[in-house]
Amino acid sequence: MTAIYIAGIALCSVMAQWLAWTVKVPAILFLLITGLLLGPVFSVLDPDAVFGDLLFPLISLSVAVILFEGSLTLHFKELKGIGKVVRNLCSIGMVATAIILGLSCYWLLGLDWRVAAVIGAVLVVTGPTVTAPLLNAMRPTKEIDRILRWEGIVIDPIGALFAVLVFEAVMLAGKSGVLSHTLFALFKTVGVGLSIGILAGYITGVLIRREWLPYELHKFGVLALVLVSFTVSNAISHESGLLAVTVFGIYLANQDDLELDSILEFKEDLSQILISTLFILLAARLKLPDLMLLGPAVIVFLLIVLFVARPVCIALSTYNSELPWRARAILAWIAPRGIVAAAVGSVFALSMTKAGIADAQKIVPIIFTVIIVTVVLQSLTAIPVAKLLKMRQPKPSTVLIIGANHLARAIAKGLQDQKIDVYLSDPAWENCRMARMDGLACYYGNPQSEHAERYLPMSSLKTVFALSPNRHHNALGVQYFSHLLEEKNVYSLKSSDVHAKANKDSATFLSRQILFGDQASYARLSSMIAKGGKVSATKIAEAFSWQDYLELNKEAVPLFILNVDDEEDIRLTPFTPNMELSPSTGDMIVAMQPPKMSILKEPTNKAAVSTES
Repeated sequence: MTAIYIAGIALCSVMAQWLAWTVKVPAILFLLITGLLLGPVFSVLDPDAVFGDLLFPLISLSVAVILFEGSLTLHFKELKGIGKVVRNLCSIGMVATAIILGLSCYWLLGLDWRVAAVIGAVLVVTGPTVTAPLLNAMRPTKEIDRILRWEGIVIDPIGALFAVLVFEAVMLAGKSGVLSHTLFALFKTVGVGLSIGILAGYITGVLIRREWLPYELHKFGVLALVLVSFTVSNAISHESGLLAVTVFGIYLANQDDLELDSILEFKEDLSQILISTLFILLAARLKLPDLMLLGPAVIVFLLIVLFVARPVCIALSTYNSELPWRARAILAWIAPRGIVAAAVGSVFALSMTKAGIADAQKIVPIIFTVIIVTVVLQSLTAIPVAKLLKMRQPKPSTVLIIGANHLARAIAKGLQDQKIDVYLSDPAWENCRMARMDGLACYYGNPQSEHAERYLPMSSLKTVFALSPNRHHNALGVQYFSHLLEEKNVYSLKSSDVHAKANKDSATFLSRQILFGDQASYARLSSMIAKGGKVSATKIAEAFSWQDYLELNKEAVPLFILNVDDEEDIRLTPFTPNMELSPSTGDMIVAMQPPKMSILKEPTNKAAVSTES
């Protein structure tokens, strides 16, 4: 019977994630709804009955993996460049939020002070899993987008670490009436967590650097070390395991000579599975009587969460900054809570319930109520509020090129020279390094990953060109971004004329292999670049028509038409088979010129303007 429940949870998780993907909202919303329907509403799933004594260890180990994955993205060198506002949000703003919410729980809801402190600490975490999809739909100004994305990334592990420390402090405070003993126990817990985390990171670094662990075992080996670190740390000092895995991840993230991308990608996939399962299980554990026990005072508490705690956090964090009041208002409104708050809060609730602490059973209902309200309310109102305050970005204009090979770099450079915002993406470090040396922005990794969603300018993307020589990479990119940006804005270049079609390719990918016309392919254009070809731009004028251009550039491959509309926006149109638009006077033609035509000389009787990249 247990197997049937596990299979059903997996199926429901996929369906919830698919629904979220379809309507473009944070997946947490449908996962919560699924859990509530299966649990308290229809009583189909009772996680405690299904998993019994295994439930608490499963939740704890899952939270450990999720926190480790989040901490793998926390690089100290990036913290230095994220600005005063984000640093304040993850320090004084975080502490102020915890104090306000903790005191509200204590005085307003009448909870035990230890439970109130833990709830306040847990609810400081937002997280990129809920913030990123909201920002992609909302499209706030770049400054706001950058602040909120970085807050979600940084506060995920830092906020979880802060919550762990608060939890340790209140749990230890209840066991001893002597302050010195309590502080000693706290320092012991912190010391064990730090030591185990650093030791695990050091061991992992040695295993990878000296190749004592084969590459194919990196993912599984690191996962095993995460689980061992968590359990050993807890065995030595109760509840220090979460701190250990967080420190473990931060240590690895800041080792510049370690290749961790495959490990991070694996942990992202695993975290998505665990997050989906955990949300359904945790929501299913909610009891309607527990929700009723909160009483009407919880409504006032929610108002404090939305209209007191967050605005105070933003006011303190943006003090003396140059942000306009409209930007501060947006920041004060957007702070949805996510998986880390739910998972960590549930682990703490189980521990405090076992310890016999009063009101511990109210931790999960309160946290989930805040999650539901913030996610639903802010998802529905973010776009109208941004429009009202005139803090949305203009129409998306950034071009994402999948691939940073020599062909992609040449085309990107040609577009950048024409004032087009271009961003490249490539899983090969050497290609990214060459792109950055050319002054091109490049994301190192898989553009379809959750990690890319945090770092790519998703909210400003308008068009995607798949220019990788790898058909598989192009196909994945076309399939993924066709949903996000609509199919008409996504194009792919054929690898070669021979491999233009394959039965295993999706219909979407086959229909979008139209970039630069029937005669263009990666093999042909790459060969032109290798022989000295260049990407150049030529302006069509009354004395130099499109027909004149074709006559003079018979061996060139036209790539794009650039024109400026009445609103001074540059419109970029790639050449495709049977395209209806044709260049007119004033348009710029960006083309791949063969070696002998790389430097276009102005004809004696024609007026042509050419720029070479």
